[in-house]
Amino acid sequence: MTSPTFTPPAPEHPAQPARPRLRRWLLRGFVTCALLLCGLASLLAIGTATGPVGFVVGLALAALPVFVVVAAFLWLDRYEAEPTSLLLFAFGWGAAVATLVALVLNSASVVALQNAGGDVDLASVVVAPVVEESVKGLGVLAVFLARRREFDGVVDGIVYAGMVGIGFAFVENVLYLGRAFGEAGGEGVATVFVLRGVFAPFAHSMFTMAIGVGLGIAANRKSGGAVVLAPLAGWVVAVVVHGAWNLSAVSGLQGFVAGYLFLQLPFFAVAVALAVMARRREGRLIGRHLGVYAASGWLTPAEVSMLSRMPERRSARAWATRTVGPDGGRAMRDFQELGSELAFLRERMARGTAPEDASDVEHRMLATMWHLRPRFLPREVGAGRS
Repeated sequence: MTSPTFTPPAPEHPAQPARPRLRRWLLRGFVTCALLLCGLASLLAIGTATGPVGFVVGLALAALPVFVVVAAFLWLDRYEAEPTSLLLFAFGWGAAVATLVALVLNSASVVALQNAGGDVDLASVVVAPVVEESVKGLGVLAVFLARRREFDGVVDGIVYAGMVGIGFAFVENVLYLGRAFGEAGGEGVATVFVLRGVFAPFAHSMFTMAIGVGLGIAANRKSGGAVVLAPLAGWVVAVVVHGAWNLSAVSGLQGFVAGYLFLQLPFFAVAVALAVMARRREGRLIGRHLGVYAASGWLTPAEVSMLSRMPERRSARAWATRTVGPDGGRAMRDFQELGSELAFLRERMARGTAPEDASDVEHRMLATMWHLRPRFLPREVGAGRS
């Protein structure tokens, strides 16, 4: 696989057909309405269970950990930021669809166990993990299937799974916090907030991350058993760890402490290490694949170094904004995003998983980067490169 022969490209302004654009907007409208309806149904059910005051208290407190957890996943997603619309979809799926399905099926399982004279704790330990991880995983799978061309690997899987988990945990916490307020007042809600919002704010995201990792592995395979087995193995891990965590939660204080020390903390450490290693791998991959474009004149060695190192990317955006202005900072940001996408496309081309039009997409990306460069370089430098 060779890099395209260097020829300074002419500006390209491809017109976007009106009909596909209309279909895309109609689909987005339908999905948004469906998420809103599911979310409204979930919140109405929770509000009925907690009462209006408990609902408001639960909503306010449940929102606090969300900012911290979202910031952590956005930090991970820096080399190639995922589209905001897809991140919102993932969060909305977890908060609306997954919670509504879980509320219905988990409640039904509790009633069935009560009627059968069984142990209702089985609903929490066995039924809930299967139901919740299945429906949360479907949200990540939906993104994977809809954006297969841009789903680049493990980091993307982790980020989307994390957002689904954040949405689910947020709405579930409204229920638990609101119910605690109604049953035990301020002391009860404080206890639940510490347990769920302080000690385990990443729990649901971590469980579903296993599915995201599996889909990320599948994204780098064209065919073979790993395409199916990796996501399936991720689902099994998510269900088993989720079930073990719920078992510790219903086993009294000693069980909870043991579960936290010997399950939650080690799993969290493994998840963090895996996420950091995946992000570092992306940096190395960018440097390796973009190096060929420096050799053929499309990029400079300094640009390749900048694009493959996060501190240099931040410095470059700050420099472009300071030197050229806000438009220069935006152009540099777009240049960096395209550089990452180009490297990931080349990785898919090397693995044989790229779409048929990969070469045309590659040329368009290079042409766009070429025309972005004068917008973030000082006028005299940009004139020399154009």
